[in-house]
Amino acid sequence: MRKFACTLLFFAVLLAAAAVSRAQSDEICGDTGGSVWMHTSVVYGRVSLHGFEGQKLPKIVVTVSDQAGKDHWYTVDRSGNYCFRGLNGGGGYITLQVEGVEVARRRLTSTGPPQHREDFAVHANQAAGKGRAPGTISAKYNYPRDGKTATLFENAIAAEQGRKLDVAIKLYKEVVATDPKDFIAWARLGGLYYDKGDFSLAESSLKSSLSLRPDFSVAMMNLGRVHLIQNRVEPAIEILEKAVQEEPGMARAFQLLGESYLLARKGTLGVQALNEAIRLDPIGMAVCHLLIARLYDLAGIKHLASREYRLFLEKVPNHPDKKKFEKYVRDNPEDAANN
Repeated sequence: MRKFACTLLFFAVLLAAAAVSRAQSDEICGDTGGSVWMHTSVVYGRVSLHGFEGQKLPKIVVTVSDQAGKDHWYTVDRSGNYCFRGLNGGGGYITLQVEGVEVARRRLTSTGPPQHREDFAVHANQAAGKGRAPGTISAKYNYPRDGKTATLFENAIAAEQGRKLDVAIKLYKEVVATDPKDFIAWARLGGLYYDKGDFSLAESSLKSSLSLRPDFSVAMMNLGRVHLIQNRVEPAIEILEKAVQEEPGMARAFQLLGESYLLARKGTLGVQALNEAIRLDPIGMAVCHLLIARLYDLAGIKHLASREYRLFLEKVPNHPDKKKFEKYVRDNPEDAANN
């Protein structure tokens, strides 16, 4: 009888949790249609906006990249709500862009129900952002556009999201030809050149961006990527250290900095940077556990490597190399150092 009562309590808790989840999704997705049923696939959430009262709202876009690599995007209005109905983003990524600048990226877990809620917070500027709650994103990198450049920039973003890279490059080039001071357009142009493997043009475009806005951490991070892929490790470290100093909440920059330190044989600094990336974005930066595990394995500290593989699998349980990592964990128990 007691076992039966416990079972009933368990299912009651599950139903209550499902009801809360459904109420939240209905509240957010209600303006795009009817209720979201318990087993409906949906990615939804709210972008809390701070300090934009009386100001023009910047363009804020949420993009979900599913496991097949297809991008789905939603432009956020002043409600801050976004909702992707019929989309199971499990195993994919969700990114937030403010005025064309990616300010956050998270991985959507592939375990659990097909309903994913991700909330973000965006502050209007850096000064007002001081002392803000952890996870709040600064929208300090803003550039006003109107008329021709505004239309060109919007079309370039749409082409980029549709993976029409050549079209996007052409449009961004038109933007900077019309307004050479648009540091964001220069940075996005550099990112596209990087994606196409033209590292010389990527570097020159990113340096043009930084000449206009020396504190633009996104351009610094991407310039660090350009240096890294060309095995220019010390310049990569120099620019990435500046990037994380300017934007301490940028997990991807800490990951790149950690990789650069490891290549420079600065293992302690590398582990510190990679752990900071994990702290800032535990799921999205889970791959950092593998980098740390590889370092410990090469150093012969196998029980520490085993711990990193275990932590990675807790976050990415369906990884293709799951069985290999599990075997390593079994063969190299974490408590071996105490025996």
